[in-house]
Amino acid sequence: MSKPVVAIVGRPNVGKSTLFNVLAGEMISIVKDTPGVTRDRIYADVSWLDRDFTLIDTGGIEPDSSDIILSQMREQAQIAIDTADVIIFITDVRQGLVDADSKVADMLRRAKKPVILAVNKVDNFDKFMPDVYEFYNLGIGDPNPVSASSRLGIGDLLDAVVAYFPEKDKEEEEDERPRVAIVGKPNVGKSSIINKLLGENRVIVSDIAGTTRDAIDTEIVHNGKEYVFIDTAGLRRKSKIKEELERYSIIRTVTAVERADVVLMVIDAVEGVTEQDAKIAGIAHERGKGIIIVVNKWDAIEKNDRTMREYEGKIRNVLSYMPYAEIMYISAKTGQRIQKLFDMIDMVIENQSLRIATGVLNEIMTEAVAMQQPPSDKGKRLKLYYITQVSVKPPTFVIFVNDKELMHFSYTRYLENKIREAFGFRGTSLKFFIRERKEKEK
Repeated sequence: MSKPVVAIVGRPNVGKSTLFNVLAGEMISIVKDTPGVTRDRIYADVSWLDRDFTLIDTGGIEPDSSDIILSQMREQAQIAIDTADVIIFITDVRQGLVDADSKVADMLRRAKKPVILAVNKVDNFDKFMPDVYEFYNLGIGDPNPVSASSRLGIGDLLDAVVAYFPEKDKEEEEDERPRVAIVGKPNVGKSSIINKLLGENRVIVSDIAGTTRDAIDTEIVHNGKEYVFIDTAGLRRKSKIKEELERYSIIRTVTAVERADVVLMVIDAVEGVTEQDAKIAGIAHERGKGIIIVVNKWDAIEKNDRTMREYEGKIRNVLSYMPYAEIMYISAKTGQRIQKLFDMIDMVIENQSLRIATGVLNEIMTEAVAMQQPPSDKGKRLKLYYITQVSVKPPTFVIFVNDKELMHFSYTRYLENKIREAFGFRGTSLKFFIRERKEKEK
């Protein structure tokens, strides 16, 4: 089941980034007193009680601004609102209710989404509560007094947010169809790939980067099997402000990847693999999804007998953190190898769902330890007692050891390679958790 998405919105300088950082538990957004400085990483995975969700921070909404960056922020906030399941609308008790708050409230009412009203900077409840009541005038529900900087009222706010989440294990669990997100920079041919797979022009395709406004779910039947493709094309380019465009595509990518089993990371063969591709692919890698790197426009490349090998070398170099990812070379324009995508998707999903018996895993570990001694420090050697697989999608393993400080990441990677040698796991990341167990507990 995909995680719910919660967006924090409000006009500039009311404390959105401060609240975001408190909820995310780390300093992710830049916090400054200048309106419009939030422009870096804007999403985080958050847990409250037993519920997990993805939190999105947005640039401040200036409803009437003609300033290009602020109007870009308004558009980006609209995307966050469209994408979110629940919205936290944040206001400022010290500035009081201002006209811009009412305009933002109107924008939120049109979205027809659950809205939780947070009145920020309430550092003293006794002193500020009469001012908090003023925000009932927005007509958007009960105001929740909070102080992001002092961490007051946060628990009550989150209780109100998770109350709107759908119950676990309902409808989505019953949908067994493979879900495939198509991600990548604008104009690499994501929509063209879906059109070719569909055999019809359902998604608008044009040479203007980012003409697809919304993430679109498209059902495609191949050999009697249904697949759901989630297209996350970029956004309309109103100006060439790169950071803003990047923020748009990242909001789209995070929410689409969250819902997918397998991610097709589309790269433009002519342009080659870029740092932005690495960022986008990193979102899927962090979330443990199946990953296929799809090099599109392969027909436009002049080739010799070394072309594919050299090209793969460049991709593996830039995306070095995910050596397990599969690579396919296609052309959406000519249809070259496009139908083979389904076979690759099926194979990756099978690997994502693979379970290995505990006895077999422990045999592999024993053999690996015999071939390469575990690390030691100050005379104390790492002992590996036991390994077991605890979940799938992605395959996740727990290793019990005598001292997890001694379990260097390079030795974990060595064990991962041994497991991959035995079972492949092509196209999927593997997750490892190290647990300590004292000698006498063994």
